[in-house]
Amino acid sequence: MGAGKTEGPVLGNGAKLTKEETLLVRLGEVLEGFGKHRVLVLGDIMLDEYLFGSAHRLSPEAPVPIVHVDGEESVLGGAGNVARNIIALGARCDLVGVVGNDRAGGQVQELASKSGLLVEGLVVDSTRPTSHKTRLLARAQQMIRFDREKLHPLEAAVARRVFESVMAVADEVDGALFVDYAKGTFSEDLASQCIHALNERSVPMAVDPKKRFDFFQGVDLVKPNLAEAEVLAEAPVGDPANFGKLSKRLSEKFPKADLAITLGRSGIFVKEAGSEGSRVGAWPRDVFDVQGAGDTTLASLWLSRLSGASMEESAMIANAAAGVVVEKVGTAVVSQEEIRLRLPQSVAAFLETE
Repeated sequence: MGAGKTEGPVLGNGAKLTKEETLLVRLGEVLEGFGKHRVLVLGDIMLDEYLFGSAHRLSPEAPVPIVHVDGEESVLGGAGNVARNIIALGARCDLVGVVGNDRAGGQVQELASKSGLLVEGLVVDSTRPTSHKTRLLARAQQMIRFDREKLHPLEAAVARRVFESVMAVADEVDGALFVDYAKGTFSEDLASQCIHALNERSVPMAVDPKKRFDFFQGVDLVKPNLAEAEVLAEAPVGDPANFGKLSKRLSEKFPKADLAITLGRSGIFVKEAGSEGSRVGAWPRDVFDVQGAGDTTLASLWLSRLSGASMEESAMIANAAAGVVVEKVGTAVVSQEEIRLRLPQSVAAFLETE
């Protein structure tokens, strides 16, 4: 169905809103609800470091470019990036996770505090380094990435402190997000303990799973990307338009959970528990950097759900948010105003695929 062909509510002057206009009003109301929420984000926290420069010639020592570095920036990554997106969208956020007793860990704590995050739940573990990724960019193109991290599971005493951090805010939050990058934060025991405790308090939960999504039984929303969903469901899709087998398998594993599968340029496939599901299309856009796009999608999608939006409405907002962040270089965040400016494109794309 094309945009603008279906009439909506009647205005005071007797004019009727088109379906597109009705959706824009509705999505604007959802965005206004973001500021009412306090969200717990628990997961793998990283420090993303960027070195910016230019390359004009090859090294005489090896067939590699010489990059003259003239700038650098460090930002929160992983679960930290999801959390700072929550803050940028107007909500409050408690960040819970593990950092090392190192310089990168100190930077994470400083950046988190400056971002307005509630950081009492950060646990320092002297037995592991802070997950730290350094990217070298020349003319906005990533040349190489250095990863400094250990992926072994948390020691029992550290996991207990993480759970205590969750319990400290469990009665205060409106929703929780589990962000799993397979860096060692989540074990089956820790995930199940947190889910049980939050369920007892009627706190809705969402997860962005990496590998072991069986850890997260009992959550209300599961948001993998397509490649992750295929692995998790053991059901390769091949054609992104064919989600029957894939969504059925995931629904069998999470019968009470909503489902959102991010598809990059093709939008998001959404399925509310018990429904058939549908694809919410996105519009063509210039992509400079997909780094952090999944984090932005998760934050905006979940805040939309907490604000009463349907899965399709939430996906339209998330597509608009992702459309902004992929046009930025590096791990970036978006604001409500940036989303509002892209909502007409997002709504039009949805109506074209409806």
